[in-house]
Amino acid sequence: MRKDRDPGRGGAEMTAHRTTPLRVLVLEDEPLILMELCFALEDHGADPVSANTVAKALSALEDSTPDAAILDVNLGRGTTCEPVAKALRARGIPFLIHSGDLVRQGELISRIDAEVIPKPADSADVVERALMLADRAPG
Repeated sequence: MRKDRDPGRGGAEMTAHRTTPLRVLVLEDEPLILMELCFALEDHGADPVSANTVAKALSALEDSTPDAAILDVNLGRGTTCEPVAKALRARGIPFLIHSGDLVRQGELISRIDAEVIPKPADSADVVERALMLADRAPG
């Protein structure tokens, strides 16, 4: 956890019903955005699991089950988050799309059928929404 965490912010702090931090998978190919989202998750008391490729995200899903995920649609070189979105949906893990490529990827985004937060957006806002999805998930 970062030392400059703001204890006044809401988020994934442990409650009576949860003894471990929420784990959130972040699939993002832009290093600075990935870093900002992971820092924002830590600031909210969550445990980020970062991946910058589909292969790394799928491997992370095999290693452990996150409580939620934040996915960028376009991962460069013609790669999209669709395989990860399908794997998350099959496991019942809530996720949202955080993308700046809404026009070109509109059909794919419709097919994925998840909440969308367009880029640019404040990392804390994206994280707070992902944590809300995790808190509402059954289990």
